[in-house]
Amino acid sequence: MVEYVEGTLAMDQSPLGNDDLRRVGRMIREIHDASEATVIANPGGWKMLLPAENPDLMCHNDLAPWNLIMGERWVFIDWDGAGPSTRLWDLAYAAQSFGQLVHGQPVAEAAIRLGAFADGYAADDSLRKALPAAMAKRATAMFNLLKSSNETGFQPWAAMYLNGHGDHWRTAAEYVAHNQEAWAHALVQR
Repeated sequence: MVEYVEGTLAMDQSPLGNDDLRRVGRMIREIHDASEATVIANPGGWKMLLPAENPDLMCHNDLAPWNLIMGERWVFIDWDGAGPSTRLWDLAYAAQSFGQLVHGQPVAEAAIRLGAFADGYAADDSLRKALPAAMAKRATAMFNLLKSSNETGFQPWAAMYLNGHGDHWRTAAEYVAHNQEAWAHALVQR
């Protein structure tokens, strides 16, 4: 622990409002932009749980409501999974989780949240076009990690699969993949 930061987890205030989502998007953009100056020695040599293709940026890899403290300061915590990735792969996970793109959420409302998040990030056209498919691929990868971990006994993921995370990520992956058109429409740059 480097320091204690007073506040509450963003997941306890979910879903976040559009202004808060834009703020989160800006924070993640600042992290990604600052990371561009970091030289990654042997990016393909890192053992990443969900590796990105052609990693070129040092990323958090778990930017989600369960890792954001909101208080006087907003701070991302839990950097133990940090490592080589890409802007798109890291952003896909964050957009899906902060936008609450999960089974049971009204698609129109989730799409508005996704748009606010991407606007805060100031995502360009190419990133916006790639994001829907990347979110589906990233959510599926998370489900596959949990499922294979359960089959092999790889902890803590095996226990998480049985404790509801497997069902959550299976239905999230299906929801994100099924609603690609809504996400693409919400991400059209305004």
